[in-house]
Amino acid sequence: MANQIQMIDLKGQYLKIKDEVDAGIQAVIDDTAFINGPAVKQFSEHLSRYMDGRYVTTCANGTDALQIALMALGLRPGDEVIVPAFTYVASAEVIALLGLTPVMVDVDYGTFNVTVENVKKGLSSKTKAIIPVHLFGQSCDMEPILEFAKEHGLYIIEDNAQAMGAEYSFSDGRKAKTGAMGTIGCTSFFPTKNLGCYGDGGAIFTEDEELAERIHMVANHGQRVKYHHDVIGCNSRLDSIQAAILDVKLKHLDEYCAARHKAAAYYTERFKAFDPEGKYFITPEEMPESTHVYHQYTLKIKDGKRDGLKAHLAQSGIPSMIYYPLPLQEQTAFKHITRAAEALENSRACAYSVLSLPIHTEMTREIQDRVIAAVESFFA
Repeated sequence: MANQIQMIDLKGQYLKIKDEVDAGIQAVIDDTAFINGPAVKQFSEHLSRYMDGRYVTTCANGTDALQIALMALGLRPGDEVIVPAFTYVASAEVIALLGLTPVMVDVDYGTFNVTVENVKKGLSSKTKAIIPVHLFGQSCDMEPILEFAKEHGLYIIEDNAQAMGAEYSFSDGRKAKTGAMGTIGCTSFFPTKNLGCYGDGGAIFTEDEELAERIHMVANHGQRVKYHHDVIGCNSRLDSIQAAILDVKLKHLDEYCAARHKAAAYYTERFKAFDPEGKYFITPEEMPESTHVYHQYTLKIKDGKRDGLKAHLAQSGIPSMIYYPLPLQEQTAFKHITRAAEALENSRACAYSVLSLPIHTEMTREIQDRVIAAVESFFA
């Protein structure tokens, strides 16, 4: 149906840049350099400029990016890595996969992100790294986390899969892109991300040239020179066609982020007018230190009515998603291999109350009004 509401309108977005994307794909086909071709180099250079001059290594997906980052830092089995309990599984999965210990810490109920107070509770003599996840589109409060990490000699690996394009402001006025503040930054180019390709892909960022070389080696079978393997690595590559698509979309990323923020502002304005006291739900909180690029627009539904609202929206032809229905500490895979640093009450509360509404670059007021009307009719 032409008027069917979608969580994200990839087709509509593509049609606006179709000529550029099609030309980029055709150039790769004509060149036949499908792996590590000129398109990958060009995109990497442009992405480096966008990411405050960081060295860039592209890879096959966001999960690989996180795994490669941990491998490049030389962490060993038994080392502990602090990670939020309320996040997508990949952030913790790669820790366990490498024989490291995920240490679950809670998140701030308002922003969904870890704070330095949460991180402090996870610290032990075995702690080697922190993975702050910039969830749903805005930065964690990074300045105190960076100071804490420096004080204790810890690596910071930013999971920036949901916040590409967001910017953090330091107390001295400096600004930095999310993913360009820690030891290493990682992102995903899954199609639904703010900067997404038409398949899968990822990237890793660092300002340390020596570390960047090691990251590149790990992603390329541990080799600097072909058939000469200096470290144990893996095989994780962004193909040239995806790089060509991403290079086009990178030019539009800031306008995409602005469109998402505009749509989110309209949602919030309307919802607060309907429910000014927050009786039924809580709208997303924006931090003063960070811009918000709204990878998701996520409400917290009160009084156990989340699932009822989701069913009501579905009956009204409105999609919605629950990110994430079970916090990591309650996942079977993690119950016996993690250390929980605190009660994780906020993570549990978020998991059982969050509901994300449609938001994307092609949102119109007509679409949003339909979504808003359906939400309000449930509580009326």
